[in-house]
Amino acid sequence: MAPAAGADSMMTREQLLHLFSRFSFLTSLPEVKQRIADAVRDKQEAVAVTTEIQEEILREMGIDPGFGIGCLGKVNLVYENDKDLMIKFYQFVAKEEMAIDEAELEPIEMAEKLHAQQILQEQVKRHLHYIRVVYNESC
Repeated sequence: MAPAAGADSMMTREQLLHLFSRFSFLTSLPEVKQRIADAVRDKQEAVAVTTEIQEEILREMGIDPGFGIGCLGKVNLVYENDKDLMIKFYQFVAKEEMAIDEAELEPIEMAEKLHAQQILQEQVKRHLHYIRVVYNESC
């Protein structure tokens, strides 16, 4: 699906998908996780390190990092009708959040957070199932 009109100053769908995929891969590597954790231990912001990683990927892609990071703030506006891209975008955001949490939280806190997220996901699934049943009965 093409970006909305006036989106000539926006990364392409393919570029965004590459960025999301590469970031997910890199943040799953032990050495990158350690890099983020080391930064937190040195009193740096974890988000600064994840942004730096994104900027490195953008440079690899031949994209100005300032432009690329700016584009991330416009994805939901420019590509709002591209459901697949939006799903990938929110997965990318969740992956960044997870990388930050892994660096900032103690293991027990991380386990508690993951458990709470799992419970929430199960509740959402039950609610969606209920909504589908009610919707199908009313049709």
